[in-house]
Amino acid sequence: MTRFLAPPNTKRWAFALTAIAAATAAVSAHAQTSAKRPPHVEDKNAVTTVRAEDIAGRPERELTLLRDVEVVHDKTRVTADAANFQQVEQELEAKGSVRIWRFGDYYTADELKLNMETGRGYALQPTYQLEANNAQGKAQRINFLNEDEAQVVDGTYSTCQGPNPDWYLKARSLNLDQGRDVGTAGATLIYFKDVPILGTPALSFSLSGARRSGWLPPTPAYNSRGGAELLVPYYFNIAPNRDLTLYPRYISRRGFQLGAVGRYIGETDAGNYYEGRTFLEYLPNDKEANRDRWQLQSVHTQGLAKDWTYGWNVRAASDNNYPNDFSKTISSSAERQLLKELRTDYHGEFWSLTARVQKYHVLQDPDAVTNPSLFVTRPYDRLPAINLHAAQYDVGGFDLQLDSELTRFWHPDLIKGNRLVAVPQLSYPIIGPSYFVTPKLMLNASAYQLDAFGTDPSKSLSRAVPTLSLDSGLVFERDAKLGGKAATQTLEPRLFYVYTPYRKQDQFPNFDTAPATFNFSQIFSENRFVGSDRIGDANQVTAAVVSRFLESSGAERLRLAFGQRFYFADQRVQIDNSTPVNNSRSDMLLAATGRISASWGIDSLVQYNPSTSKVTTSNMTVQYMPGTYKVINAGYRYVRDSFKNADLSAQWPLTSKWFGVGRMSYSLREHKVLENVIGLEYNCDCWVFRMGAQRFVTTANKTSTQFFFQLELNGLSKFGLGNPLEVLKNSIPGYRRVNEGTR
Repeated sequence: MTRFLAPPNTKRWAFALTAIAAATAAVSAHAQTSAKRPPHVEDKNAVTTVRAEDIAGRPERELTLLRDVEVVHDKTRVTADAANFQQVEQELEAKGSVRIWRFGDYYTADELKLNMETGRGYALQPTYQLEANNAQGKAQRINFLNEDEAQVVDGTYSTCQGPNPDWYLKARSLNLDQGRDVGTAGATLIYFKDVPILGTPALSFSLSGARRSGWLPPTPAYNSRGGAELLVPYYFNIAPNRDLTLYPRYISRRGFQLGAVGRYIGETDAGNYYEGRTFLEYLPNDKEANRDRWQLQSVHTQGLAKDWTYGWNVRAASDNNYPNDFSKTISSSAERQLLKELRTDYHGEFWSLTARVQKYHVLQDPDAVTNPSLFVTRPYDRLPAINLHAAQYDVGGFDLQLDSELTRFWHPDLIKGNRLVAVPQLSYPIIGPSYFVTPKLMLNASAYQLDAFGTDPSKSLSRAVPTLSLDSGLVFERDAKLGGKAATQTLEPRLFYVYTPYRKQDQFPNFDTAPATFNFSQIFSENRFVGSDRIGDANQVTAAVVSRFLESSGAERLRLAFGQRFYFADQRVQIDNSTPVNNSRSDMLLAATGRISASWGIDSLVQYNPSTSKVTTSNMTVQYMPGTYKVINAGYRYVRDSFKNADLSAQWPLTSKWFGVGRMSYSLREHKVLENVIGLEYNCDCWVFRMGAQRFVTTANKTSTQFFFQLELNGLSKFGLGNPLEVLKNSIPGYRRVNEGTR
């Protein structure tokens, strides 16, 4: 079975570029995975039916038809004021208000000559409407070459409806081949509001909207980091499950860059699936950096056997400045730890085995030289890591689980070594209609073989730390209402007790361990650290209450939660030799998330320290979405002594056709804008105009600004500066294209 690629961000046409003023011609390959439309097949033995108010001539040879003429042969139907029909040859000549219906397509003409069996003929002064893509146009003549193919002579083509479309193509010759699902044309002009805006000597396109190889729309752009840019990509539709996009880009301040994106997905002859994507950019001799610049991203996954897979994830860049010089979003500019990973996985009935090699390439913020707080710590490489997970449930009422890991840790500047970890677990769940109790016993056993480092010789270390936990909860339900609608409200109190004895662990290195983020997932885990180098001592209980509002279908509308951890002993194990923590209780966690009505949605989490009466962290987002193309998002993120950011984004109709879009992300702590997007969209049914600008932070002291405007002709292509659709989609949660549903 062959699977199909998801569509790239392209459109329907493929143009041949010229060296004249039309050299910036927009050319695109439609991004749909629809199959080729099957050829028209007409029954050669079908009976031809003739109707008219006045019929004369010889029925076995020739008929003269007058007034309200109708001739039907299988899938072809013709009406006219007058006609002549040659019975033996199946030749029809019609004049006056000619109307033709062929396989869902509709034509009008002053005069028609058509062979009803072969489909060959012509129409004079015709108009046409195609069923496949709602295209329409008019011409001096249409030549019907066969049942599937027609040639439009001195005609127009547009997917904009109405007698006077806002945009259309005009060509001397336009060939429409429904059997091969392709349209081709000679010299062509694109008109917008009856003004020619683009010309090309040749074009080809898919009639059904299937992908086709060809030049994609040239995309000029401007940003403050590289100056003016021009991107002219070419799309190769290699196969239904493979494609390649090559995009030469000229950057005025830097030079000529070449990029490529290849995608594939499918199955081998043995029935094993595979999929992947590779992205590469290369800029030889950057005029500003005076060096070659490049970036690589590649992911691949493939099945080797029934339960055996392998894959890789490779990310790399030529230098530290590449993200801030070439990134188009704030998230990509902040990516500084680039992972290279090769892995294989095998899954058995009750177990799974993973082997992987991981190596990191760290890109330092250029401002880290003067501001050490911006320095990015290099993680340890895993060369390799082997993980085993095994589990068997309900064995005489018991659940059994084993997690084991063997890893070789390597770092250019820190101590290296091997670590073997085995964590067996035994639990006995007791579950009733409205309660559960789960006692669990687990053991964390670790063994280290450390290399010599500095003046320290190589050495071996080991550790075994047991943990006992008891998880319990109740579930109560009652009828309630939320937003005026009937719902079921639950009340779910939960207690989670953990005991782990203290073991001195300062002598063990820290390869991959850090304090876990304090949240609702972490407070119900046995270890307060992420990683296996530290096992936190614990004598504590977590108390939490969750209340959910459920619809009759069982869908969750709203979740409210409260939780806090209480300590019966000091927390002596720390990442380093820092002082033990002697708090008697943790911060409180309060959360509310869900859609409280058809228009309002919330997602919030607050961490509150009752000892200091201060908020430690806060993450709150409110979304108001009362209708189509109407969304307002307001967010606030705060971490004490780290950052305090506010975020506001929206898409909103200003009139029936004008839409405003924008986003502002602002650092309240540093008093500066992190990201700013503002734009306008105009939707005129068969075309859309967008304009705006984006500014975002690339490093601690540098920003990038880019401008965009775009004219999108529905069913044809996009022309303009930059890629506003990508900017708006990434910046505004809930954003929808104002011409959604069009190709």
